[in-house]
Parts: sequence; structure tokens; C-alpha cells
Amino acid sequence: MMDSLILAGQRLAEALRAENEALAKLDLPRAATLATSKIAASDAFAAAYAAQAKHGAAPDGPVRQAAAVLTRRLEELGQENRRLLERAVALQSRVIETIAGAALQRNAPQGYAPAGHRQAGGATLAMTLSARV
Repeated sequence: MMDSLILAGQRLAEALRAENEALAKLDLPRAATLATSKIAASDAFAAAYAAQAKHGAAPDGPVRQAAAVLTRRLEELGQENRRLLERAVALQSRVIETIAGAALQRNAPQGYAPAGHRQAGGATLAMTLSARV
């Protein structure tokens, strides 16, 4: 039982490491494709954990030490994954805000009112943005 849990944990750790590597390089399309394997590894780990908990046997000796090392590694990789995902989301938000802001400025009326003052208001042109991740 414990061997299955450790193998599932190692698979999850590898999936997190790969996604973290892509996120650190801001390779968002690659990170998005790796999300599927991370979810599958996470589901397999959760199932192995539930099976181990149901079995109830506590590891001992070298298996216990390996489980402790893996636990620390998963905690570190998970925290790094969260930080990198938050950074990627923040960056994407800034890019979208920048593009939207530029589009609004380009669509602003360029005319002048009497006495040389800028003309206020006016209709904004419709705009569509599309992106692939």
C-alpha cells in the first residue's frame, strides 16, 4: 500500500516540477498543457492516500523516512506552484488591462469643440480580442 502512495507522490512531484519549470519561464501555453497531467497525478495521489488511510498501516524504517522526504518535497513544490500560478494570472491580467486601455484610447474621439477645447464623449467603436493559450 505505502509503495503505491509513494509512487503516486513521486508522479505528482514530477508533474508539479514540470509545470513550475514552464511557469518560471512564463511558457504559459506549455504550462496549460501540463495542467492535465498534474490533475491526473493529483487524483491518483488522493486515491492512493485514501487507500492507505483505509488500510491503516503506518510506515516504518526507511519507508517512513522516504514518505517524510516526499511530503516535504510535495509541500515545497505545491507552494512554488501556487506562487508561480498567481504570478502568471497577475501578468495576464496586466496584459489584458494594457491592451484594453490602449484600445479605449485609440477609439476615443479625436475632434475638437468650439474654441479649441477637446470634444467630450462620443461613441466608442466595438472591438474584439482573441487569444490562444
